[in-house]
Amino acid sequence: MSSGIIGGNIFAMCAVVVNFNPASVAAATVAAQSITVPGVLLGDIVVVVPPSTLNAGLGIAGALVTAADTVSVRFVNATAGALDPAAADYVFLVTRPESIAGRVTTG
Repeated sequence: MSSGIIGGNIFAMCAVVVNFNPASVAAATVAAQSITVPGVLLGDIVVVVPPSTLNAGLGIAGALVTAADTVSVRFVNATAGALDPAAADYVFLVTRPESIAGRVTTG
């Protein structure tokens, strides 16, 4: 059943766990960092769940698929000093709208 919104239906959802070691984030800044997330496509919607060990004062301000298998994550440092998070597992909740489902390839 269509909602009447173009591309408003969900084709698929999955969670992908990626071990990532973010670069240091300078004081009081927002820094975008690219992460390889296997299977994501342009047009997918991603939500990032950071590890519980993420530094105090460091947060995630959003994420965007920039290319197939690549997500740009915006890290926010709200402190007065640089923060260098350790490598850890990040969970990416990937939602694929029905409007791009036809671009899925198997192989």
